[in-house]
Amino acid sequence: MQCSVIYGDIFVKHDMELHPESDSRLQIALSGVPQDVRWRDPVRATVSDLERVHRPQHIRWVQEIARGTCFLDSNTYVTCHSFDVASYAAGSASVAVERALDGEHSFALVRPPGHHAGPDRSMGFCIFNNAAVAAAKALESVDRVAILDWDLHHGNGTQEIFYDNDRVLFCSVHEENSFPGTGWVDEIGTGAGRGYTLNAPLAARSTIADYHLIFNDVFIPALARFRPDTLIISAGQDALFDDKRGRMSLEPEDYGVLTGMLIDSLDLSLALTLEGGYGPSHGKAIEAIFSALRGERFAFADGRAPQRNTEKVVEILEKVRFC
Repeated sequence: MQCSVIYGDIFVKHDMELHPESDSRLQIALSGVPQDVRWRDPVRATVSDLERVHRPQHIRWVQEIARGTCFLDSNTYVTCHSFDVASYAAGSASVAVERALDGEHSFALVRPPGHHAGPDRSMGFCIFNNAAVAAAKALESVDRVAILDWDLHHGNGTQEIFYDNDRVLFCSVHEENSFPGTGWVDEIGTGAGRGYTLNAPLAARSTIADYHLIFNDVFIPALARFRPDTLIISAGQDALFDDKRGRMSLEPEDYGVLTGMLIDSLDLSLALTLEGGYGPSHGKAIEAIFSALRGERFAFADGRAPQRNTEKVVEILEKVRFC
């Protein structure tokens, strides 16, 4: 299967030494990209692209404050380059969707990440919401978009942006009781969007057995019912066993398992955009994802059973239906 990576040196410029969200983590991720994959240049999102999901006042505020190094909140920094870099991150996620719609798996290896950024707030290392910007732009030409977020943390910004929208199905699997404290099973959307948000909070030390159950029994059936025109993956690999920012127990190859499950179950090319991922084995997880995108399949052979908490989450989410 044809696949590509979207990357450029522009993403080096948003950097703060010793901060967890620094360029060094992206370099680890890049180490997992196959040498013969097709590389595509990043593209900058326009202000109009950003305004589909962010309020104009917020965009102007970020642009004004990002004239030097400072913090937008307790952990989200900007430098004099950050507005440009964040614009390229959002635009490159849109390119990944465009390539997927043309039948090519595409991974936007970008930074800063985006899934915590809401309509009028930057937070959790995220300035603009890359996946949401890409989804909103795609909705200008397609009917339905699905976003699946497997980052360790709940994609609260993405959820907020599309919470009342029945043209976007948002699925998130994440560690319960972690930052930012949202993403519970009873958060299922509102108004026209009721039933179009599915949250699977998992207990600490969850393994591929737990993720496999959520994907197989909840997410993939929901995606099949929804029949999206494109599927965006908010791909944060911080649920790895060696990532100090979380308490989960995935192995690098497990991301190949999840990627393969989605490809084999849905007649869609995937558009992935990088979210979190801070551990030493992040590059190996990226390598496994690309291997799955190119046709290799990783056997699900975890001898452990899912945690009882995961089974309860499945029981609840199986009752959620689109209105």
